Amino acid sequence: MLQRILALLTVLALAGTVAACGGNDESSSGGGSSGGGGDSGTKAKVGVILPDAQSSPRWENADRKYLGEAFKAAGVDYEIQNANNDKAKFATIADQMINSGVNVLMIVNLDSPSAATVIKKAHDQGVPVIDYDRLTLNGGADYYVSFDNVEVGSKIGEGLVKCMQGNGDKSGPVALLNGSPDDNNATLFKQGYEKAIKDAGYSIAADQAVPQWDPTRAGTIFEQMYTKANGDFVGVAAANDSLGGAVDAVLKRNGDAGKIPTTGQDASTEGLQRVLTGDQCVTVYKAVKKEADAASKLAIDMAKGDKAAADALATGSVHDPESGKDVKSVLLHPLAVYADNVQAVVDDGYVSASDLCTTSALKKACQEHGVS
Repeated sequence: MLQRILALLTVLALAGTVAACGGNDESSSGGGSSGGGGDSGTKAKVGVILPDAQSSPRWENADRKYLGEAFKAAGVDYEIQNANNDKAKFATIADQMINSGVNVLMIVNLDSPSAATVIKKAHDQGVPVIDYDRLTLNGGADYYVSFDNVEVGSKIGEGLVKCMQGNGDKSGPVALLNGSPDDNNATLFKQGYEKAIKDAGYSIAADQAVPQWDPTRAGTIFEQMYTKANGDFVGVAAANDSLGGAVDAVLKRNGDAGKIPTTGQDASTEGLQRVLTGDQCVTVYKAVKKEADAASKLAIDMAKGDKAAADALATGSVHDPESGKDVKSVLLHPLAVYADNVQAVVDDGYVSASDLCTTSALKKACQEHGVS
């Protein structure tokens, strides 16, 4: 009788072992390959939430691609979803990812309060969080990966000053068309370009933010600014290329395109084309692949339980003014892009000459500026 009981217990133990091993074979909905999982034996899986497809084309055209490629190459399961500028959807995606077993969450917030709630939920479940591109104020993310965003703003402002001076305007009224007021990056960009403009001796004649970086609203807002000032601007600092495009459309309708220097950032195809034709003074190239590679390396190390390796990558820090704490960070440097160095963006593989040089006017500009 005793031998029969012992044999039964052995069979049950073996069955439990087989079931436990089988549980590790579940693949993530992101379609990545399975990977190692650190000390606990759980499989490495990363969840990424992008903010929208509207504020900038980079999120779907570049970040999704580069992050996915990095996770696949590392053999790490992943899931990348876009919240489409919907905070409720953002929270739902985060819940689903946490419940699906991600052991790292990477987010680009829509605003700090809603993202802070997501970060707390993740931390409550033992899931570390990377703030990607945008810092969540008072959020307590484990790491932050971005560009030096004050430097980005400085390059916007310095570029505008260069072009205004090139027009012979050593002083005069400048309009600021800023990014979304609930995006901390927009605050940092403005800090950089406003200082550069004021330090050079120009005055700020109009200063408005564009909620959700919406280019349609940007057009309406700038139209009102332009009308109120009777078009009396010597320059316009637009916080990104989508806003810059809205400014350019208003200036074109009023016969001022190319006469009043404008700015942008992101080195979008449309922004680079305006730079080549002279309708936009400068854009700022943030090498998204470098940012995505840095963030994916952090995420992979964390997903595999190697915190020491992650800490070795995050050698910088950013101060969170709301929490009063410093966040371990990877900060990259941007490049100001004028017509004479657009080729640098092409050489980096971010955009192709064939995408830029699409019309007779653009083909001529590309030839003049060595874009091939």
